[in-house]
Amino acid sequence: MAEQHTPRSLIVTFYGAYGRSFEGPVPVSALVRLLGAAGVDAPSVRSSVSRLKRRGFLEPARAADGAAGYVLSDEARQLLEDGDRRIYGRVPVSEEWLVAVFSVPEQERHKRHLLRSRLARLGFGAVAPGVWIAPAHLAGETGHTLERLHLTAYVELFRGGHLGFAPTAEAVARWWDLAALAKQHEEFLDLHEPALRALQPGARPGTEEAYRTYLLALDTWRRLPYADPGLPRELLPADWPGDRAAAVFAELHARLRDTGALFVRE
Repeated sequence: MAEQHTPRSLIVTFYGAYGRSFEGPVPVSALVRLLGAAGVDAPSVRSSVSRLKRRGFLEPARAADGAAGYVLSDEARQLLEDGDRRIYGRVPVSEEWLVAVFSVPEQERHKRHLLRSRLARLGFGAVAPGVWIAPAHLAGETGHTLERLHLTAYVELFRGGHLGFAPTAEAVARWWDLAALAKQHEEFLDLHEPALRALQPGARPGTEEAYRTYLLALDTWRRLPYADPGLPRELLPADWPGDRAAAVFAELHARLRDTGALFVRE
């Protein structure tokens, strides 16, 4: 199975994994070299950086030696910090749900589309028009996102339990497309479990190989905790592949991340 990694996505993944450890701006020349190791050519790096600057993710700055570089904006840093809890953290176990109820005037329907798309990207499932639901542990990140997009005036958030009338597992299967989520986990395993099997027990891969393998695995994995927002295990099918996918990523992270950081420092 071929895998597509866009230059812009890889740059965001790089900043999440390694870019925040730089003292000061990341020089453009360093971005070109480091993304080149992942198969991205220099023109694609430069054009993607420009797009991320226009979107407010990166801000231009000068490195200590005067070279052109970029730093994360405050909003981007908050976005990555929220992502850390999802991508690397253990999902809190909770029986409570977070319910978002929103109403947007017709003359501002573009904000209605923005609300729906962002709630979906946060991992919410659709209960009914204007009513979306997610595990309660997403409350903080949801609040940050709505504040950043200036959408809080249109949304009310509630927290509580599911009281009926369908069994909760049946309701969850309506609110989320579990078959599509399972397929994403299986695709991650097809693409990246072979890399874990190829690592010899006790052997340490080369720094560039570790960096490239980890960056590509993380670029794929980081989307999954958003598509699959940490639904309670007892509400999912018995053969749920998300458990194995999470275990494979955790092992790749443990064995490759720090070795890849040596390549970045070099």
